Amino acid sequence: MMKHTNFRILAALSFLLISGPAMTEDNEKLQALVISGQMNIHHNMALMDRVVSEYLEQTGLFDVSLAATPPAGANMSSFSPDFEAYDVVVLNYDGDEWPEATKYAFEKYVRSGGGMVTVHSSDNAFPEWQAFLDMTGVGGWGGRDESWGPAVFWGEDGMEYDYSPGKAFHPKQHEFLVTTRDGDHPVTSGLPGSWLHGRDELYSCLRGPAKNMQLLASGYADPSFKNSSDKNEPVVFVLSYGEGRVFHTTLGHIGKNDSEAPASVRCVGFITTLQRGAEWAAAGQVTQPAPDDFPGPEEISVRP
Repeated sequence: MMKHTNFRILAALSFLLISGPAMTEDNEKLQALVISGQMNIHHNMALMDRVVSEYLEQTGLFDVSLAATPPAGANMSSFSPDFEAYDVVVLNYDGDEWPEATKYAFEKYVRSGGGMVTVHSSDNAFPEWQAFLDMTGVGGWGGRDESWGPAVFWGEDGMEYDYSPGKAFHPKQHEFLVTTRDGDHPVTSGLPGSWLHGRDELYSCLRGPAKNMQLLASGYADPSFKNSSDKNEPVVFVLSYGEGRVFHTTLGHIGKNDSEAPASVRCVGFITTLQRGAEWAAAGQVTQPAPDDFPGPEEISVRP
């Protein structure tokens, strides 16, 4: 039977976000499941597990559990979380295929109204699972090219699609400007029009079906940076999959050699959009106000 590990943090953390008691109808906390267990060699999976879990707990809105798959190459048949027990499932996973029954159960969960959050490299997972591609909209690597679908960027007429040949890449990690493209959505409501994000990877030329996708914020790398696409790349967006709500952030790189959380995930922009995105995916609303230390366009804002 799958064992779930609860994460708890001290309420006295100085950077705790205070929010109102908008939880489930009976005032119980929302239940979040973080799925982990395998990750590509370029990322510190365990540290991301901890970061994501603590940030959700800090809101006071979530109880967080962890479901870990068997290690890479091991028998996956025992991996069968009870998705229906949770309001939102957060993916910190890029590894072996799940059993067909587990994939079907997850598709059904989201399609029937469950919440889903995918963080950074999780959108690289499952390049051959069509429902996952539809849920995430776009993703990178794993062989993805133009045959997977268009790349998406923000242009003069809003969200635009590039069907020309190409695969995902990213410039060298650096601070970059994020621009809010939809300030009316609950996740981005009240946030500045633009803000400087802490040193991170800016995923570029992600490919996929890009259906039912609503771009909330884009990131831009100056052409002086090698491998800049010179386009406004999607970094925070939402999707619908049946009745389900999906929040997708490409931000939040934690390198394999990082022993402490880097600026990419300590950036208040990343923290706030993740927390708000998870609440929206779980409950269809956001009760958390924009924090006073949210960054502006000139200087990053990172927490301890």
